[in-house]
Amino acid sequence: MQSNFKTSKHLATDPQETAIAVLGWLANEPDIFSRFLALTGVEPAQVRNAINDPGFLAGMLDFLMNHEPTAVAFCQTTGTAPDTLTAAWRHFSSPGLDSGEY
Repeated sequence: MQSNFKTSKHLATDPQETAIAVLGWLANEPDIFSRFLALTGVEPAQVRNAINDPGFLAGMLDFLMNHEPTAVAFCQTTGTAPDTLTAAWRHFSSPGLDSGEY
């Protein structure tokens, strides 16, 4: 199945860059960003340093991936292919029970 979204080659190969793009997008979406901060307990002042924490990135991507309309909005706004977002999420998140990795 072919995606209707444009793919950025740079983002497609670098999960860290995709995660940074997600954070940048969240920061420009005040309602969604406020919800993310409220759900995670992260303070706005902590976000700049948290970008270097793989656990923070995993949580941020989990937040996005657990609400399909938000994930779709990110992909549409940034021109990121859904597969690129999914690959970054899998890169930073622990394997699930259905992964076969246990």
